[in-house]
Amino acid sequence: MYDRSEVVLKESMSNKKVIRTELAPAPVGPYNQAIASSGQMIFVAGQIALNPQTGEIVGGDDVAQQTKQVMGNIEAILKKAGADWENVVKTSVFLTDLANFSTMNQVYARYFDEATAPARACVEVSRLPKDVLVEIECIAVVPS
Repeated sequence: MYDRSEVVLKESMSNKKVIRTELAPAPVGPYNQAIASSGQMIFVAGQIALNPQTGEIVGGDDVAQQTKQVMGNIEAILKKAGADWENVVKTSVFLTDLANFSTMNQVYARYFDEATAPARACVEVSRLPKDVLVEIECIAVVPS
């Protein structure tokens, strides 16, 4: 049986563009670094503290260093998509220990003007890929 809703969904999804850059770590699973939808919304996959050149974790047990690498990875992806920090409208931060919130937040705050910072969620999780301390994902909107 023909289902029109499936066709409409596939048509609307055909307006997506995969964003890839060698300046951020390659995906370690079946996902992309980011997807631009309809040329306006950019969905950046969760980034961890991987050095894109070596594939090694940066920062060891230092959440500040890990956050700095994560933000650098996100910045590279945003730039490749034609966006920057001012275009970010939402972030989600995942920490393995909320005791690291203040330290992470000090680094994170360097990337956003407080008056126009994006909406954000921050949650503690039991574990992250490669046992990192922090992972951050974001959504950006680029004017058409």
